[in-house]
Amino acid sequence: MAAGTYDAVVVGSGAGGAMAAWVLTRAGAKVLMLEAGRDYDPGEAAMLNFSRDAPLRGVGTPDKDFGYYDATVDGGWDMPGEPYTMGPGTEFKWWRSRMLGGRTNHWARNSFRMGPYDFKPYSRDGLGVDWPISYDEIAPWYDRTETIVGVYGNNPNLENHPNSGKGVLHDPPTPRAWEVFLKAGAGKLDIPVVPARRAVLTRPVDTRQPCYWASECGRGCAIGAAFQTTTSLIPQARATGKLTVRTDAMVFDVVLDRQGKVSGVRFIDRKTRAQHEARGRVVILAASTGETARILLNTKVAGRSEGLANSSGQLGRNLMDTVGADLNATFPGLEGRPRYNEDGAMGLHVYIPFWLYKEQKAGKVDFARGYHFEVGGGFEEPGDFGGLDGYGAGLRKAAYQRYGTRIGFTLRGEMIPNAGSYCEIDPVQKDRFGIPVLRFHFKWSDQERRMVDHFHKTTQEIVSAMGGKLSEPPQPADRALRKGGEIIHEVGTARMGADRRTSVTDSYGRCWDVDNLYIGDGAVFASKAHKNPTLTIMALTMRSADHIAARLRKGEL
Repeated sequence: MAAGTYDAVVVGSGAGGAMAAWVLTRAGAKVLMLEAGRDYDPGEAAMLNFSRDAPLRGVGTPDKDFGYYDATVDGGWDMPGEPYTMGPGTEFKWWRSRMLGGRTNHWARNSFRMGPYDFKPYSRDGLGVDWPISYDEIAPWYDRTETIVGVYGNNPNLENHPNSGKGVLHDPPTPRAWEVFLKAGAGKLDIPVVPARRAVLTRPVDTRQPCYWASECGRGCAIGAAFQTTTSLIPQARATGKLTVRTDAMVFDVVLDRQGKVSGVRFIDRKTRAQHEARGRVVILAASTGETARILLNTKVAGRSEGLANSSGQLGRNLMDTVGADLNATFPGLEGRPRYNEDGAMGLHVYIPFWLYKEQKAGKVDFARGYHFEVGGGFEEPGDFGGLDGYGAGLRKAAYQRYGTRIGFTLRGEMIPNAGSYCEIDPVQKDRFGIPVLRFHFKWSDQERRMVDHFHKTTQEIVSAMGGKLSEPPQPADRALRKGGEIIHEVGTARMGADRRTSVTDSYGRCWDVDNLYIGDGAVFASKAHKNPTLTIMALTMRSADHIAARLRKGEL
């Protein structure tokens, strides 16, 4: 590692960390990026391989949870030697991507803006807390982020689903046949089906090429069409000559000087187990919601146990994830249609945004926050058709008839923070590096259970309107709910706010207790809208990094 003090030390290389490095290096700052995982070259992605040619036909294994070709390396739900624990009665799954670029290498690329209601939820329904910023304040940063990242979609002028600026969005891909069929069926119920927004290029951006509709985005994208920081923000920041990247650098605490300001971080080289210190005028923690909380909770100030930046007592609290549930159905109306390449963008072309805000405000809906439908179908690689029996020619005929008739309906909803969902340091357990691990506590509330019940009811209505049949009946909400953390949208452990007594950071992600310590990941979320969080993480971090750059120029840091 280069000697001396950097202008900024950025911990993490995913959506937030890479955005911070991109902004600061372009502003002339000297930046050190520390990534806990290994180096990763997206040019090595197995983009066009068939699952049938992979070991075990490409299915998920404990080493590769999302399948043989998934871009994730050295990470997953369970990592040898790097455990986490759970409190009594808790089921929580913590996904970690130990690689340069983090989760941006394999995420779904769904990029929905949070809206005015999402930033002021308490003002609307009296639950949770408001953000210290409004949608109008963050809107220009959304435009800038979408322009840099490249997001396809359109502006359908829907309530609490904000439009982007003129010319910002790329043209969305054409709906596939089954999506047109879905739109017609949902339209009978006045339920909108509109183009999705995804961070996938449909026109060239800088050196990145538009998508050619032939590869699963989760495998990584060597041509840069599907956004990941390893094909965009990181190489562009490196090109300035101002970025130093060190991988296999496991940060475990923050170092303070005699004045109580941050002077750097300490990390362990995962290969040699040697300890090092990196010094910076400002430190930006973007290690992911859980890991950022762990670093701060493990930093003992004057021997005190509550961790760093925790005068509010909110560090580790307010843990949230996206509400998730699933239903599948088959549709005779899709049987017998011609077979053709229906891969498309290998993700959402359309989705169902939340459409009941007026009814919700009027008290006609028995849950407080919104959700959306993500949908999947088409002529994907044949797998488990479900519900088939027999053998030989009869089974082949039934499978052929069923092929392409299935549509999956997925709930993605907003969780309201509750006192039973948080993380803390386990008092006993340590990882293989000797670093104390996180212990999670997690609970769903009746708000989320009622949301699942509504999703089930609505899905059945849509399926009926389309002449289909559910593959299996809905389960009770408690059984249907996905486990906490399973959607990999965990946020909120160091929330921002307008009052230092009830929050960890201000609206720029600057810790109230430490003037030159910033947080640039999902930990700062004050609420968890049903919109996927990555786009908002990048927009917030871009805003924060501009703020940091201005302070560096003024000599305030």
